[in-house]
Amino acid sequence: MNEQTIYIIDDEQQTVDLLAEYARLLGCKVCVYTEAVKFFEEADSCDDNAILVLDLIMPGMDGVEVMRQMVETGKIVPLILMSGYDSGVLHSAEQLAKAYSLDIIATINKPVEFKLFKNILEKYSKIERQSYSRSEFKIEVSDLETALKDDQLVLHYQPQIDVKSGSLAGVEALVRWQHPQHGLIYPDSFISMAEDNGLIGDLTSQVIKQAMEQSLYWKSRKLVLQVSVNVSADNITSLSLPELLSSMLDTHQLDPTMLTLEVTESALMGELITSLDILTRLRMKGIELSIDDFGTGYSSLSQLYRMPFTELKVDQSFVMNMQHDHEARGIVKTCITLGHELNMHVVAEGVEDKETFLLLKEMGCDIAQGYYFAKPMPAENLISWNDSRNQAESENT
Repeated sequence: MNEQTIYIIDDEQQTVDLLAEYARLLGCKVCVYTEAVKFFEEADSCDDNAILVLDLIMPGMDGVEVMRQMVETGKIVPLILMSGYDSGVLHSAEQLAKAYSLDIIATINKPVEFKLFKNILEKYSKIERQSYSRSEFKIEVSDLETALKDDQLVLHYQPQIDVKSGSLAGVEALVRWQHPQHGLIYPDSFISMAEDNGLIGDLTSQVIKQAMEQSLYWKSRKLVLQVSVNVSADNITSLSLPELLSSMLDTHQLDPTMLTLEVTESALMGELITSLDILTRLRMKGIELSIDDFGTGYSSLSQLYRMPFTELKVDQSFVMNMQHDHEARGIVKTCITLGHELNMHVVAEGVEDKETFLLLKEMGCDIAQGYYFAKPMPAENLISWNDSRNQAESENT
């Protein structure tokens, strides 16, 4: 890990000393404050590569006041929020920070374990490196138009695992832009531009076409998989979408039930009648529908009641925190129960370790997805990955 500056604000000296020791063990530069006001007095200009570990419950200036003053003074640093109080306070503080447009790396309960602290810093460091490399290339609309014209979009596939059997059940197709000069560009850098400039229809068509062609190839290799593809809010306003996808499925001679369209809750906040029209006809043609990032949007229950979804995908923010957060665990369990009551398959994304997977198995979750199994990979790597995984499992039995 590159040297990173860690600011720690906590009124408990024992906690400050412990976190400072953790940070030093990880090669970080450390600045500690037992009074929040001293952070603003002494830290004149925050290091560009800095993180603030902030306790919420403190005498004098508390953590919420610190966040407010950060915004007012412009002394803004990515945050790790922590508290020994109940998780509800952490959740509320996290929502407040997001409303302030502050960068929240993680929320953690005290006492903080070294393994958790290390994982948080390592993951953030990796994301920062990726973000830096992506930001070096300023994308113009003409660049994206060229990418679509020259077939520069590629798909990476993240495995989805059947929780009961442990076998590969499907994949989520994730779009990437393979730029000839700037390498691999991730979707958060260009999807909004595609939506804002009328290119999302062409982009989605290319993604689905590639996914179908790949599915056909896997089928020829005796690997029949459910393939999930994300669709944009703008796609759910196109009344021709059901006929377009049905025609593409016929052309590729694929079973429509093996295609799942993932729709976020926010994508359904527009014209209700149009969305209901399109989604109903997609289901009538046999295509599966997943409500993605469930629990993070608005009117979640009314969406489930109105729309013909067949799958519920629990947002990774809950899954990733369920080991250490009672409320997150309760939300995941409730989502699984609700999904099953509505005859829906339930997918949990963000599974990063064995303990989380075992918790999901205990709760009766159907499908699990996350780095514990594999990162998204190029299509050509999937068969060998699956063969290696099956071989390893057979050797362990």
